[in-house]
Amino acid sequence: MKKLLLISCLLSISVFALDIPTEKTKLRKFGKSININSQIVQLSSTKQSLTTLLDGRIKEYYVKPGQKIQKGQRVALIESITLSQMSSEYLSLQEQYKSLLDNYTANETLQKKGIVSLQELNKANIERNEMLSKLNTLKSQLEALGIDTKEMKKTTSNYVLYSHTNGIISDLLKPLHSSVSQDDELFSVVKNQAFYLKSYIPLEYAKEIKVGQKVSLKYNESILSTTIERILPEVDIQTQRIIVLSPIEKNSDNLFANAFVPSTIYFDTNKKYISIKKTALSFLNNEWVVFIPKKDEHMDKDEHQEDDKHKDEDGHENEHKDNDGHEDEHKDEKEEESHDEEPQYEARDVKIIYEDDTYVAIEGLNVEEEYVSDKAYYVKSLVLKSSMGDGHGH
Repeated sequence: MKKLLLISCLLSISVFALDIPTEKTKLRKFGKSININSQIVQLSSTKQSLTTLLDGRIKEYYVKPGQKIQKGQRVALIESITLSQMSSEYLSLQEQYKSLLDNYTANETLQKKGIVSLQELNKANIERNEMLSKLNTLKSQLEALGIDTKEMKKTTSNYVLYSHTNGIISDLLKPLHSSVSQDDELFSVVKNQAFYLKSYIPLEYAKEIKVGQKVSLKYNESILSTTIERILPEVDIQTQRIIVLSPIEKNSDNLFANAFVPSTIYFDTNKKYISIKKTALSFLNNEWVVFIPKKDEHMDKDEHQEDDKHKDEDGHENEHKDNDGHEDEHKDEKEEESHDEEPQYEARDVKIIYEDDTYVAIEGLNVEEEYVSDKAYYVKSLVLKSSMGDGHGH
């Protein structure tokens, strides 16, 4: 019994010590909403493939399925004989060009001295320009493969494949160490923010559905919001419902394609309702309630008690002053204790009309009326404790 009393006292102290937030009710717009079934999907247009640009053999993969990648990130290493030949030819052309450049410079000097004819100088210049053209062509091909020609000092066969998009690796399409040909697909990549919510809406709402309307879904203990982007022109054959697509652009890291989720679509409206935060709602005695602060009525009660005291015809009020006023002191102490134990809040029954992710439209409160906006469960525990105490008193 002592333990129960101690727990009750501690609960009372903790609730009174806690800062209970309050707000005032506001008028807000609430459209009609319906609960629907939706599916998380990935559209085929949001998938891309990474292909090799050279023949060769897959020497190493730098990524794994399910891994996030960024544009410009290396994804695979391919050993390519073609690259070996290209790099060898490039280095050879570089040396030939240097030789032709030196030859042209020397002829230019001799031509000024009259030793070499202008015809010979032009021939040297043509040879130099032809070699430079071949060198630049091969240089462009190598740089398109991600090869830095400025750093190339020797022949190489190692071709590094880089990603040209951001996304998530879906599949490795070729096994390690397998041979590949030019334009073979090595990876399937799902682009970032490629998840869509595919919602199924009854035909009776066909006239109310519009692009841009809000849709929220509950997934993995969190609520994600999106808007309708597309309304498909054909109904789903199996369900005979309208299909709408909504992009999921945020918090999509842990989403899984083909998962079915409950969602809510909100239709636009201009009608306003008295609203409160969802966190203010509590369930008490099989009813939805909101707690509101009690008005201070102690002063009125004390005044009535004082008037009754003076109207005592038998003069008993003087008796209360006997014994050095101890009886009155005990009475005041008891009244003080009873006032302290009374909850500072009272429950008000409400009816829920509409709701969105944060607010609910209700009946049962007035505009600008103060209410407990959060931590309602603490207030509920205080009210329940108080009602249990009243029961024991009777």
